[in-house]
Amino acid sequence: MKYPDGPEPEMPKRFTGRPALKPGTCSKDCRACMEACPTGAITAQDGNLRIDTGLCIFCAACKKTCPSKVIDFTRNYQLSATNRDDLIATSASNSTPVSSNQMVNKLFGRSLKLRQVSAGGCNACEADTNVLNTLAWDLGRFGIQFVASPRHADGLLVTGPVTKNMELALQKTYEATPAPKIVIAVGACAISGGIFHSHNETHKGVEEIIPVDLFIPGCPPHPATILDGLLLLADKIQRKSNPKT
Repeated sequence: MKYPDGPEPEMPKRFTGRPALKPGTCSKDCRACMEACPTGAITAQDGNLRIDTGLCIFCAACKKTCPSKVIDFTRNYQLSATNRDDLIATSASNSTPVSSNQMVNKLFGRSLKLRQVSAGGCNACEADTNVLNTLAWDLGRFGIQFVASPRHADGLLVTGPVTKNMELALQKTYEATPAPKIVIAVGACAISGGIFHSHNETHKGVEEIIPVDLFIPGCPPHPATILDGLLLLADKIQRKSNPKT
């Protein structure tokens, strides 16, 4: 595909992107969407909803149960953010701000080597990350490659909620990666713990163990969402002002 110079990737018909919330139409006494959410990603304040896309698994159960039709899901695949707070969708904002990292661009602008760490994931995020290495996506054309050793890496791409059994392994892998280094959390589990966020044997995401530079939401994120985040972080593309809705 010619992206990002050509047409944007075509999303599947059933693709569920960034949530869109209608302002001021939510009943203060209604908790239908919050009770339907399997991860507790939805909160309300003064009748206005907030959806944490870092905790959301994009099942759209909230949309189906909302009696006022306040919640919708767009086809916007641009979900990544460099600031965890920017993953909160509100009625006032239906786009995700993301900042290119000048350090990343300066040091790794021509080449970015990543070590992938599966920290207790179900393999869905890993599978959609691996898709980027196929001929259709050709991640290598951007100078981004996955390597076998953290000692050869510029940073880590982590999936999974970080189970207790993987905590030490993740710490050692991070320590083995030479500085300066970056960390990318891919998927709801890696960002917040996802559906496992209240389990005694898992952490609430990667940030509880090591610092994170980029958050890529989804369960799992579409390959286009992952690629968009990687390219924006390295300042290889500019996000369009009017993304697909």
